[in-house]
Amino acid sequence: MPTFLSILRGINVSGQKKIQMKDLQTLYEELKFKNVRTYIQSGNVVFESSSKSNLSNLIEQKISERYKFSVPVIILSEKEMQAVVKNNPFIKEENIDVERLYVAFCTETPQQELQDRLAASNFEPERFSIIGKNVYLCCPNGFGRAKLNNNFLESKLKLTATTRNWKTVNALLNMMQVK
Repeated sequence: MPTFLSILRGINVSGQKKIQMKDLQTLYEELKFKNVRTYIQSGNVVFESSSKSNLSNLIEQKISERYKFSVPVIILSEKEMQAVVKNNPFIKEENIDVERLYVAFCTETPQQELQDRLAASNFEPERFSIIGKNVYLCCPNGFGRAKLNNNFLESKLKLTATTRNWKTVNALLNMMQVK
């Protein structure tokens, strides 16, 4: 059975949209997903499903029914996560601090015109690269005060995104590869 990752946007942040990971795991099991595992409190769930069809909608609907709030869910296959890790343009740079790398996972590929507008601005020392549906970020001063934060990217690219640090991205891929 194929393994998938769901990344939930905006749960357990500043006391908002609280969902315990144990409860989230139970919710996924109620949806008949197998081998359900969560990673940290920010809504990362690895699971197996016989179909990728409508997984986001199915999970979003179940969360809405249970918790009475809306949570965007981004789904990635194991192959897609492998590509996310492989395609990071910053990882091969000399003296790169991997603790300062992030990936914003977007619901869709940003429109080229919006990508071009964003690229025309200077965010030094922060840098970004958009590859497919993902925005790779290098934030030398950390993500907490970054100009290129998740809300800013959503606003400028006009889509929904959720950001994870590089350590989490790699941990999630590792979880997906352990059957």
